[in-house]
Amino acid sequence: MRMHQKVAIVTGGASGFGEGIVRKFVTEGANVVIADINIDAANKLATELGDATIACQANVSLTEEVKRLTELTLEKFKQIDVLVNNAGVTHLPMAMEDVTESDFDKVFAVNAKSVFLAAKHIVPVMKSQGHGAILNVASTGGVSPRPRLSWYNASKGWMITATRGMAVELAPMNIRVNAINPVAGETPLLKSFMGEDTPEIREKFLSTIPIGRFSTPEDMGNAACYLCSDEASMVTGVCLEVDGGRCI
Repeated sequence: MRMHQKVAIVTGGASGFGEGIVRKFVTEGANVVIADINIDAANKLATELGDATIACQANVSLTEEVKRLTELTLEKFKQIDVLVNNAGVTHLPMAMEDVTESDFDKVFAVNAKSVFLAAKHIVPVMKSQGHGAILNVASTGGVSPRPRLSWYNASKGWMITATRGMAVELAPMNIRVNAINPVAGETPLLKSFMGEDTPEIREKFLSTIPIGRFSTPEDMGNAACYLCSDEASMVTGVCLEVDGGRCI
């Protein structure tokens, strides 16, 4: 029960890697707020997992919705020990100059601005408590970019740098900030990364992963649990590749 009595917010928590993190946290004893733009999926997961969870509809690129998420969590659970910035989007694979301005704006609003907004509303809570752990779900794309995903890669590189900057600033307040860098996984975003889901394209992606498989929500849940638990009390500013060796 490594998350016993901890209260966690997981954005994008209703599916994919976020769902894997939610499930692991609940198994380890946490109370979890499942924040997702898809409230039906969030409610379904919360119903399955029981009283340890609540669902909250949130577009994390909008300050008023992040503020409401923060207030709901405090109203229900009185504290916020862990924040997982997992919500993310991508543009389809294409030449960098062909990505539309609206798609670029959406990628940076969800992948980058959301981290800023969460810090703006939730870091003050953690400072007042005297502790906290923040986990940003970045990507191997921010370390070893794939062609034709340039602006997605850039948004995750921003997240990696933000993680380190946050860690240095918040360490004196007993707030740790880390990131995980997943490789492509069996999530709703996989088809978007690949452009189309065919055996040939899957094989091409898998050929870049030495372990020879996609990452899973369970992989991310296990890594997130360690970094957000007291076992990692001396770990901050780390961006951990959970990628089967892709970035070697």
